[in-house]
Amino acid sequence: MSLTSEPAWRDMETGELVHAVIPSPNFNERQQPISMLVLHYTEMKPVETALHKLCDPEAGVSAHYLISEEGAVTQLVSETKRAWHAGKSFWRGNRDINSASVGIELDHPGHAPENGGYRDFAEAQFEALVPLVARIIKDYDIPRANVVGHSDVAPMRKTDPGELFPWERLAEYGLCLPRPAKIEPVDPWHNEGAFILGLERFGYDITEGRKAIEAFERRWRPHKIEGKPDAQLGAILWHLLLERDQGRAR
Repeated sequence: MSLTSEPAWRDMETGELVHAVIPSPNFNERQQPISMLVLHYTEMKPVETALHKLCDPEAGVSAHYLISEEGAVTQLVSETKRAWHAGKSFWRGNRDINSASVGIELDHPGHAPENGGYRDFAEAQFEALVPLVARIIKDYDIPRANVVGHSDVAPMRKTDPGELFPWERLAEYGLCLPRPAKIEPVDPWHNEGAFILGLERFGYDITEGRKAIEAFERRWRPHKIEGKPDAQLGAILWHLLLERDQGRAR
């Protein structure tokens, strides 16, 4: 198995956006229509190691796409099928995220020190990701609020794609929700429990409240991850909920 950076294949789903197809046996039938897109990092190096695992029947994991740091896009599972990328997960009442989502793995060392440590995402990779995400959310009319990270849907287990993923750049293309621009640093929540219930209302699994807070911070305030709410974090959540309730955060 190998990846190439030269476009080599087209299909009715992806057009010119895919460079190679390496079918993974790890999929089954969807039980829901597509309404989400979930971004991951592989936390494996080199990229061939991740590719092998995503295609290994014994590993039991897969994704629809894998994007190398050089920008090569490999399709592993048809979008019509349920890839096994999210595991035990939850978002906005849905506990079968695999059935409802398209999963994209980003070739990246992740937070694992044995892989060289966490670092910025490669520019070529981001440039390949943008048109793929744009095409997917257009085809399935996916709300921006449902373009999420693995840590959003599995906060107790996962930290990917992590605090260095350029969500704000993705938001500039209208492909995910932007961070609220103007925030009054007034905490509208009475206590930590109220804030955690606000997270649940927004969509998070709050089984472990501190993990949910960390996931929210990782996505919305990546420079400061402490696992406890403060006035700034409370104002961000309040603003996001207002935007959603007023129909401006689809």
